[in-house]
Amino acid sequence: MTREETAMLPNPTYRSLRIPLALVVLLGIGIFLSTRAEDRRGRLEELGKGVRELSQAGRYAEAKPLAEEAVALAEKDLGPEHPDTAGCLNNLAFLLRAMGDLRGARPFCERALAISERALGPDHPGTATNLNNLAMLLRDMGDFKGARPLCERSLSIRERALSPEHPDTATSLSNLAFLLQEVGDFKGARPLYERALAIWEKSLGPDHPNTATTLCLLASLLQATGDLKAARPLYERALEIREKALGPDHPDTATSLIDLASLLKAMGEFKGARSLSERALAIDEKALGPEHPHTATCLYNLALLHYAMGDREGARPFFERALAIREKALGPEHPDTAASRKNLDLLLKAMGEVK
Repeated sequence: MTREETAMLPNPTYRSLRIPLALVVLLGIGIFLSTRAEDRRGRLEELGKGVRELSQAGRYAEAKPLAEEAVALAEKDLGPEHPDTAGCLNNLAFLLRAMGDLRGARPFCERALAISERALGPDHPGTATNLNNLAMLLRDMGDFKGARPLCERSLSIRERALSPEHPDTATSLSNLAFLLQEVGDFKGARPLYERALAIWEKSLGPDHPNTATTLCLLASLLQATGDLKAARPLYERALEIREKALGPDHPDTATSLIDLASLLKAMGEFKGARSLSERALAIDEKALGPEHPHTATCLYNLALLHYAMGDREGARPFFERALAIREKALGPEHPDTAASRKNLDLLLKAMGEVK
């Protein structure tokens, strides 16, 4: 290999590790309205149901106006400090995060957490949920230091208030494990993933989307530690679950396609990796839009794949488009933006061009 090829970052991010939406809690709203506002009860319930159904189908843009209407209605009828107003704020933040607007989502997450701490108390399961969701948002923004204490506090609350075997405890375990993995603590992350997976399989079943998410996360850990053979059946099982439970065109199915493609690339199976990557890109462009961070990840992984195949000219437009999306959606200082910029610079140097 040339010096520039050695310097290329192999796979600095895996798609499932950037936004495992199944591990962010989309809240149902327990509506407590006055008799005077009884006629609005049905509308708020209808909005909450619509947001959940559209989100589960990956139709985030369609869900957003419903979530915005729910926030406005809750603030008017319940008040700005009501726990259900916090739930509506959380759901809007979830959608913004899913659509790639991380900075737009943050104030809603922070406000939801503040409301729940005041209204429910610092050790309530509802507060743990909002701690978890803010932590995952900070993680996506590259603030691992800020996310970790929130994850740890959420896990502590859930283990005490719900039980060590509760599905919400599994959510906190998986999210904390991811943060440990991101800072290179693979030994600390693995038992948390395995414990979470056991909880999901027992409480929700082996074919639930949350089980698939933790399978992906555990597989990514095995891949990061070089155990490609052990990672493959976990990725394949997760893809099968998501295709069956969510559908072949769901964004989370695209996540599994990208994950498995990254593994095949690492194993030298370029043809299979390219087919999966192109399918994932088509899903994300249709479901999330051409400017979404997940679309950028598909493009970035295709660029790395073309480079690994020796196709530098083919890699360039994918790197360039991924960088443009990430600079706009994530900001110039985000780790994913930095990785895109570095690899594009290295590619141009390898091609004898000066940027």
